[in-house]
Amino acid sequence: MTSTRTYAVKGMHCASCAAIITKRLAALPGVTKADINFGTETAKVETSSPETTLQKMNETIGMLGYSLEDPQGGHVHTPGMDMSGHEHMHGPDMRRKEEKLAELAALGRKVAFTFPVALVVFAAMLWDIAATYLLRMPKIPISPEIQNATLLVLSSVVLFWAGATFIAGFVRFVRYRVANMDSLIGIGTLAAYTYSAILVLFPRVREYFNLPEYAYFDVVIVVIGFVLLGKYLEARSRLRTGEAIEKLLGLQAKTAIVVRNGKEVEVPIAEVAMGDIFVVRPGAKVPVDGVVAEGKSAVDESMITGEPVPVDKKAGDVVVGATINKQGVLKCRATRVGADTMLAQIVKMVAEAQGSKAPIQALADRISGIFVPIVLGIAALSFVLWLVVGGWQLGTTAAFSYALLAFVGVLVIACPCALGLATPTAIIVGVGKGAENGILIKGAEALEELSRVNTFVFDKTGTITEGAPRIVTIVPRAGLSEGELLTLAASVERHSNHPLGLAIVEEAKKRGLTLLEPHDFETMEGVGVKGVLAGQEVVVRKPVAEDMTSELGALLDEGKTVVVIVKGAAVAGFLALSDTIKVGAREAIAELHKRGIKTAMLTGDHEKAARYIAAQAGIDEVFAEVLPREKAEKVRMLQGEGRIVAMVGDGINDAPALTQANVGIAMATGTDIAMEAAGITLLKGDIQKAVQAYVLARRTMRTIRQNLFWAFFYNVVGIPVAAGALYPLWGIFLSPVFAGLAMAGSSVTVVGNSLRLKTAKLS
Repeated sequence: MTSTRTYAVKGMHCASCAAIITKRLAALPGVTKADINFGTETAKVETSSPETTLQKMNETIGMLGYSLEDPQGGHVHTPGMDMSGHEHMHGPDMRRKEEKLAELAALGRKVAFTFPVALVVFAAMLWDIAATYLLRMPKIPISPEIQNATLLVLSSVVLFWAGATFIAGFVRFVRYRVANMDSLIGIGTLAAYTYSAILVLFPRVREYFNLPEYAYFDVVIVVIGFVLLGKYLEARSRLRTGEAIEKLLGLQAKTAIVVRNGKEVEVPIAEVAMGDIFVVRPGAKVPVDGVVAEGKSAVDESMITGEPVPVDKKAGDVVVGATINKQGVLKCRATRVGADTMLAQIVKMVAEAQGSKAPIQALADRISGIFVPIVLGIAALSFVLWLVVGGWQLGTTAAFSYALLAFVGVLVIACPCALGLATPTAIIVGVGKGAENGILIKGAEALEELSRVNTFVFDKTGTITEGAPRIVTIVPRAGLSEGELLTLAASVERHSNHPLGLAIVEEAKKRGLTLLEPHDFETMEGVGVKGVLAGQEVVVRKPVAEDMTSELGALLDEGKTVVVIVKGAAVAGFLALSDTIKVGAREAIAELHKRGIKTAMLTGDHEKAARYIAAQAGIDEVFAEVLPREKAEKVRMLQGEGRIVAMVGDGINDAPALTQANVGIAMATGTDIAMEAAGITLLKGDIQKAVQAYVLARRTMRTIRQNLFWAFFYNVVGIPVAAGALYPLWGIFLSPVFAGLAMAGSSVTVVGNSLRLKTAKLS
């Protein structure tokens, strides 16, 4: 029996770290799958043996400087997995955030010291370069001895205090042969520092080997300064990407007023149990999901629906936790508490999606896993080639200087941090953006699949249409007005529970008609109803052959349901009812067409009704009279034609098709089963959100591709330049200082590009 748990990962600094942890955990007996996400700093580990404990996993990766933290220990919490109470919901999350804030503050202190020093040293380096090549510029009026002594002290503090993580990375590489970004920076800066310290502290060694006087303490300071700034900006940005979950978590009430032993008692959310009666006063949040037992009020459900207009609630109506009671006092019976509430499920979906990986990240992960060893090889090869070939052309002394610069420059500029951030930062921001707009994305895979979709398939009832019949045409006869005919029909139907009867009564109430009380009311099974009004029998029934007229035939051909009203012995008229399309459905379909997307509709309804609705909405293809099990087959058929299909539905009968489709999109107004089967859920039940989800998916994937481009661009262009490939042609040699700037710039570029999604328009 397998079990899956999510842990927080400590000590991880880059995508290579994630690859190392994945490899070590996956090799453990009993671990069937290990998914490490650098962007969210979490590990999802699937085990098949109870003997594979957290302790064993930490023993394996602990020596490498990493650790997993147990959710039961209060260090990590997957939001939505257990939201039984406010303290439990927020406590671990808050502690985890406090830890991250403390780490960020510590890093900030290092940056506050190191970066200003790096800027001053960098400015001095530029001045020295300019003074060397521009004769009119004076040299800095400080002797080389004083400069070197000052820089030795500063670089020692920077390397061994601010850059301690890089030294630790170097040590791990030497001891365990595992390399990550820190290893690259550590090896490069330590090599430059050691060489420079020997020059300054042991001048006879320099004289013996005839080495140049120039030391590289400034390179150590500037590289670590810029790298730490990049790390700080990345860490701060990763904290910002979790804002969507924090906002969702902040929606829940902290306490609830429940009725215990006939008295109203205020208790923490954790103590609310299924079946409890809780009281919601005006202005208070509904604590958990429930059903109104007593009272009337208007509830602000914008958290769920996005609609600002409060919804009237009365006995028997459903209320959702975290919505706000605006007017009267409500007494409700709790039906869902803890992890079962809608808010908990929403938070769970968002958290799991932000921690998931898109298939496109597999490329980045594979490259990151082998990138560090390759870079180390390139750096070593550059060093050797400069010593051998350069020594032959330039002499040993100059060649050694260039060899060291090439070695350090390659290690610094090749840092794979941007590569590791390219996908997860975009996914996190994209999923958060969706949550803010009522689009819940279960996983990154669904987001990527949606971006590739070329065919949208819609269920009819409840998705394209409102899901309930409405009167669309009234045809009176025998001198009656529309109001008089509707009054007759509604008066007889007022005691009926049939959906058509309920729709007729609802329309009469909307028009403010006064209904009569029928006598001798009777239901005629499979036919209709009848009753006596003002001494005359009135029948509301299905049409028969004798009723057929061209007007009635036209309505039936449009797929509408027609009821005939008979007063006495004469037909008084008839009403046509139809399920009407949702507001915005036509516009949503048109927007998909504008983007080159084909549309289709699946329904169990009969052909005429289906084609009538499809024509109103502007849908391309119609599959009518389809049984639930056949819906998945229709989707499979479209996929067999080379289509990439998104299925949009809301019912239990849509679940197989939602699962079969490349990506399933469920309406939150539908069933839980449909939402579980789908990869994306639209909270408002508005199919315009489906278009927004598609736009979001496209923009997120475009952002990922841009991120990967910039990550590869910096590395592919920078490595050969840093190695000195341009020197033989044009005498250009990239200083490790500029390599550090390029490395930090790539990470900042990637994170900044991902954060642009926060302000993207989804229309």
